[in-house]
Amino acid sequence: MAKTSSIVKAARFKRKVANALAAGVKPKKATRVVNRCRICGRNRSYMRRFQMCRICFRELASRGEIVGVKKASW
Repeated sequence: MAKTSSIVKAARFKRKVANALAAGVKPKKATRVVNRCRICGRNRSYMRRFQMCRICFRELASRGEIVGVKKASW
């Protein structure tokens, strides 16, 4: 589980970069934006399409809570 402070810090920085891009200004450190799982905050093995990590994705897919995703081995 990721620290809550690191999740909040990443979200705040992401908003800051988005606001700067909307204003037409290139941010100094845009590479610092880190994608994190919406559910647990994990930053590794992140899937952009679903905005979550592989662990949360697998749990939700097994329960059938992700629309359009099913197990291949069934």
